[in-house]
Amino acid sequence: MATRRSARTPRRKVAPTMAKPKKRTSTRPARTMETFPNPKPGRDYEIEMTYPEFTCLCPMTGQPDFATVRISYVPDTVCVELKSLRNYLWSYRNKGAFHEAVTNKIADDLIRLMQPRWIEIEAQFHTRGGINTTVRVEYSGVAE
Repeated sequence: MATRRSARTPRRKVAPTMAKPKKRTSTRPARTMETFPNPKPGRDYEIEMTYPEFTCLCPMTGQPDFATVRISYVPDTVCVELKSLRNYLWSYRNKGAFHEAVTNKIADDLIRLMQPRWIEIEAQFHTRGGINTTVRVEYSGVAE
């Protein structure tokens, strides 16, 4: 039978085990993206991602522009890794760019990275000066 400890008896302190810390990936804006192998390269399927916190700067006024960026694609051999995509989109936060230019740049970088069978990037920018802007870029895997 176990003996009961008196209220005066201090508990023994146990040293915490020192586990090796896990390698963490960057949570900072980055201009590079990573990929991983397509788990079903023989099947056409669509991946859709929405990033509602996109921000860049108006090159004319320096004021921030806010947008929701939607990316849909049919992968070929690789898929884009989501955290690296988020960090890439985040990197535009302090960059001056016209809506049309930044949407096409995102498309160009994703096409170069993944060479998807099909991709569409849509950026819905919030109202500025009473005008909503939506820019849509589509690529079908055919050399242009």
